[in-house]
Formats: sequence, C-alpha cells, structure tokens
Amino acid sequence: MRANKNKISIPILILLLTACGSGSDSPSSTASDQPDIPKPLVHPLSGRDAMASAVLAVKIDDTKPARPQIGLASADVVYVEQVEGGLTRLAAIFSSEIPTQIGPVRSARISDIDILASYGRVAFAYSGVQSKLLPVIAKANVVNLGAQRESPKIYYRDKTRYAPTNLILDPIALLAKAEGVVVAKSVGWSFGSLPAGGETLTSVEMNWPASSYLATWSNTEKRWLLSHDGEVDVDSLGAQLGPSTLVVQLVRIYPSEYGDKFGGNTPMSETVGTGEALVLRDGRVFKTTWKRPDMASGTTFTLANGEEMLFAPGQVWIWLADRTKSPKI
Repeated sequence: MRANKNKISIPILILLLTACGSGSDSPSSTASDQPDIPKPLVHPLSGRDAMASAVLAVKIDDTKPARPQIGLASADVVYVEQVEGGLTRLAAIFSSEIPTQIGPVRSARISDIDILASYGRVAFAYSGVQSKLLPVIAKANVVNLGAQRESPKIYYRDKTRYAPTNLILDPIALLAKAEGVVVAKSVGWSFGSLPAGGETLTSVEMNWPASSYLATWSNTEKRWLLSHDGEVDVDSLGAQLGPSTLVVQLVRIYPSEYGDKFGGNTPMSETVGTGEALVLRDGRVFKTTWKRPDMASGTTFTLANGEEMLFAPGQVWIWLADRTKSPKI
C-alpha cells in the first residue's frame, strides 16, 4: 500500500502529457489551427463590400421639378428608361444599402416588368399605375407595394415640393412589412479588374427625344459624373451623382399598347434579346454585345474577343437608349 502512494496511474499520466502539449503556441500547431481570414464581401449587383440582402425596386421621377432626387447614391443599379413625351424615368434597385428616404416616387411603366424579371421576386415601390396595367403587375413576379395600398406614413408628401413630384418613400418601413422578397443575386454581369483593350474616353452624351444625359470621367473620384439636361446632376445632399460603371445599352424602343391620361403613348424598351452596348469604366470605353435570352435570364455583356466584360466595383447605371441613335463620344 505504501509503494502505491508515489505512482501515477496510466490514464492520469496520459491526461497530463496531453495537457502540456495542447497550447496554441506549441510548435506542433498547424496552419489549420489558425483563424480564417474573412474574405471581402462582394455584392452581386454592384460589387460593393456588402452582404446580399432583400431587393427593393423604386420608380423615381427624372424631370427637372423632381430634382434634387433623394437616396439615389445608395442604389446598386439605376436604369434610365424612356417614357411619354420623350422624357426619362428611373428604375432604381436597392439592396446593399437602404437609405432612410427615396424619391420622388412616380408611377410604374410596362418596361419595368421586363427589367425586374431577371432579379426575381423583388419589392416593387411606385406611386400608381394606369388601370390597364394593374393586372399585368398583379401577374408579375414582384411583391406589389405601390403607394395606392400602403400607409401615408410609408409614402408621404414633402411639403417643400409640389405634386406630383413630392411623394417620398420610407423604404425601411416598407421592407419591414414585405414578405417573400428575394435576396440579391447576379443578374448577368460580374466584377473584376480592367480588361485589356478599350479606348480612352473623357465623356459620353446620350439624347432621348426630350431628355439628355452627359457623363464625364473623374480620375479623382474614379467614377462617371453625371449631368442631366445641361445641369450638374446632384442629389438632395448636394453630391454629384455618378456610377463606377456606365452602360449605354442600345435597345429597340417602340410604342406599346399603354398610354398616360393625357393621351401620350408609353414606349416599350425591349431588354430581352441581343444588341450593342458600350460599357464605360476606369476612363475607358469598351464595345460589347449584350444578350438576354428570356425574361428570367440576366443580361450578359461580351467583348469582341468573346470574353466577359467585367464591371468596376461600385454603382452601375444603365442607359436604355434607342438602338437607331448613337451616343456622342
């Protein structure tokens, strides 16, 4: 019995030896024990350092009385569409960043249905729509969140502006009640380093019948600074609007079966099919071919050598312009 007092049992000995060699600074530690370095987040719509989240599409007025617009700098993608009278209207896509206000909100158009189809079931915010288009929106793959069915606390009037360009949206409150909204996914394009080729470009101008945009490259800000109808295009905070990647997508624009209450015809911008497009990034312009096989598919942009045209990380603007007209470069 006395001899057993100085003995350590085999199980206890193994336990002590294991504990002595288990420190994190032990030479036996391997690379697999080290913490993983988190990979940077890349938002699928804008390439921003942000996690993919719910997608909100908002129709925004693009006339002079609507400026300065609110919240546009936060959008991931902004489409410029032709509407009645040759004017333009915006379809802004938000996901990586949701501002506290967006506006002025205006009514939906038939071109929106095709544009939004590739995004999946998005939250769709707009001020109203003609009765003939209501059943089309009802059948579309969107969560219908138009102002006609929402609280005046979510869509409210800015008393410093005049109707109809004074309807402002609280997007955070709207999304809080939205159900079944899709998380952002790729809609055709990817982000990466500047491709080889292209041509140096300082500015590009595109004209619609009653609207014009000018984009000028800023080497300091690394984006295309926008002017609209001859005036610097600033937001409500005083900053000039402008994307990292600008796409001039040439499409077929033709009269649709819809119109406004004043008798003006609503043009349809055809975004399913194929055609030419200029992609501008990093002070250069690239001639590409855009392709979208069907409504559910995304839009791809391909260089002449067959390689994918990569976008610069940051906001994307897409000018949907008449294919029979050429931009001024």
